[in-house]
Amino acid sequence: MTALAVTLREAYALRRTPIGLLFLLAFAMPIGFSTWLALLNNFTVEVANFSGIEIGWLQTVREIPGFFAVGVIVVLIFMREQTLALLSLVALGAAAAVTAMFPSFAGLLITTLIGSFGFHYYETVNQSLQLQWLDKQRAPQIIGWLVAAGSAASLVAYGLIAIVFKWGGLGYHAVYMAGGGITVAIAIYCWIAYPMFPIEIRQHNRLILRRRYWLYYALQFMAGARRQIFMVFAAFMMVEHFGFAVHELTFLFLINYAANILFAPMMGWMINRIGEKWSLAIEYAGLIGVFVAYGGIYWFGWGAALAAALYVIDHLFFALAFAQKTYFQKIADPADIAPTAAVAFTINHIAAVALPAALGYLWVTSQASVFVLAAILAAASLLLALMIPRHPERGRETIFSHFRP
Repeated sequence: MTALAVTLREAYALRRTPIGLLFLLAFAMPIGFSTWLALLNNFTVEVANFSGIEIGWLQTVREIPGFFAVGVIVVLIFMREQTLALLSLVALGAAAAVTAMFPSFAGLLITTLIGSFGFHYYETVNQSLQLQWLDKQRAPQIIGWLVAAGSAASLVAYGLIAIVFKWGGLGYHAVYMAGGGITVAIAIYCWIAYPMFPIEIRQHNRLILRRRYWLYYALQFMAGARRQIFMVFAAFMMVEHFGFAVHELTFLFLINYAANILFAPMMGWMINRIGEKWSLAIEYAGLIGVFVAYGGIYWFGWGAALAAALYVIDHLFFALAFAQKTYFQKIADPADIAPTAAVAFTINHIAAVALPAALGYLWVTSQASVFVLAAILAAASLLLALMIPRHPERGRETIFSHFRP
């Protein structure tokens, strides 16, 4: 087996193992979520008549369940993480399936809230399961391949969406129903086909906040703020400013995910080679340039081709973010993984809940200012990344750890 790939023989052998389940889940979630996301901007503009203010509020509501991801700790008192992951996928898929049936502002808020609970609770326990089921040496490479699997699912979803909207004559109702339904079907299959895999180390079922994890918490907070600007306003700009149609925006997403299939495993290999510190530093330095260039679109009137290229580059840099996961895996007490994953998601969404609505008002007066703020946040993240040791471990969580008494 090469350093960059899991062979087909090994992949087949893993099909009934926890890693096999992780790959199937990694494929299932993006189908429902990507269908919802690919159509969202056009659906809200063309059918629901949203402006930047409404889309900002919708995205704020979407992030509320992420802010309450800490509630996963309570839920896990009553059910296993694997069970919660599957139930969360069902909620996500079902909400996506019925989105087009409720085209009003209130209706979209409700379906978005339900789907978001599914998405964020799934992501919380999925991250926990990855860090518990994968050994530290291979985790970056396997997570890279999991990212590639998710990108492949999104690629399939976006490709089919582009085809049916351009040539198939299907509308929002049919496409939403198909995408969400597939996610629900895969979740049900996983429930039937896979056993409940044991967890070697019993996880704490209470809130865990440790001072020595402060850098991980800070990185999560900044990532949540920065990610929202990209998620909400970069794609919205393509529709509002450049008038992208559904198939055009979907084609751009296709390029993103095709690139991730190729580069995500390489990024896992790179993290193993140069470490989390420099991997994250590369991500944040690149994002500074991308966000400044986004602002230049409004300052200098740059065209749609450059905006599309920046969107793809932006997405590739964000793929490096899983280095935060492996950084935490190296410094964490094994029993802290599940509760800290929940806490981290809540911290990640503190800014994410407030920013979209607030920036929606800034957007209608100065679009470039939104991206300047994102560049400032990326610069702050770069400074934080440089505080990670070259070889992080428990007791050496930051470059300042050896100064502690």
